[in-house]
Amino acid sequence: MSKEQILDAAAKIVAHFGSHRTAEYFSGFHESATFMFYTHTERLNSRSEYETLWSKWESEDGFQVHGCRSTNQMVQLIGTEGAVFSHLVSSDIEFAGETSTIAERETIIFQNFDGKWLAIHEHLSPDN
Repeated sequence: MSKEQILDAAAKIVAHFGSHRTAEYFSGFHESATFMFYTHTERLNSRSEYETLWSKWESEDGFQVHGCRSTNQMVQLIGTEGAVFSHLVSSDIEFAGETSTIAERETIIFQNFDGKWLAIHEHLSPDN
């Protein structure tokens, strides 16, 4: 395990999110991953719960991601099977026909599953 492997896994999640490549984006998360978003009132307890919410945003709110940039990255290794990735993220998000840039702080926990690093938890907070 190396920090570069975690940085690569995180970069793929950021790139897929920023290009609104939904299937590829969600493939970076384990099916049991959990999600904590300050914009959502409840914890999402699985990848499928998040996928359902994402689809709802698209169909009801015109949700679209137009770009995403990651800075100030840090990786903390946890033994040989886990890692914490944190960074500042700036995303261009469209809702209801209006696009805005959102600055956030994000932490993603990764776990090694048979040689593949998948996110098992994501936590977002505003970067005020």
